[in-house]
Amino acid sequence: MRRKFGSRQNGSVLPAVAAGTVLAVLMTASAAAGPYAAGDAYRRHDGTRWVQTVDHRRHAHKHRQVHKRVVVVKPRRRYKNVWVVRPHGHRYRGYAHYHDDALAYRWLGFTAITLVSLDRLSVVQQRRHETAQISATTAPVGETIHWKDDTASGSVRVVREGTSSSGRYCREFQQKIKIGGKSEDAYGTACQQPDGAWELLP
Repeated sequence: MRRKFGSRQNGSVLPAVAAGTVLAVLMTASAAAGPYAAGDAYRRHDGTRWVQTVDHRRHAHKHRQVHKRVVVVKPRRRYKNVWVVRPHGHRYRGYAHYHDDALAYRWLGFTAITLVSLDRLSVVQQRRHETAQISATTAPVGETIHWKDDTASGSVRVVREGTSSSGRYCREFQQKIKIGGKSEDAYGTACQQPDGAWELLP
């Protein structure tokens, strides 16, 4: 599987596709005839996340069937001036081998990366991939940082570096995650903010 969340054109650094913050999960849908008569929605907080439930009601002669679609809104938070999103993978404080936001602050912007394969990694594997990302922020252009844990492996490679139109230092990364013989690739561009924190371009 190959996913492209950044692009290159005429040697300039272009924005990466912003990571989504909403994960839709479809549940219990039966194939009955009849039009949708009504629908309502409500949101609740289960202690760790917001959950929005939408009920679609079908009427068919003598009986009524209720179709429910549950939309799980993954939480995002802001640490200093960096959004911590994590649209995929495990949610936890810190990043890579830094288990505290204050120590991981410079790299928290990388949580916006939309590699779907992160959902299949363990916490240890996910943190190892993040460690490779951190190493890639200072590695020479063209160098590939590899990691491996059990049946999962991956790599992060710096494709090129440059300066954005606003004068920020930027790097374009190529990432790969391989699990059980299936792999996913992604490209993305991140730039440093004045305080040194990396931000994945929207």
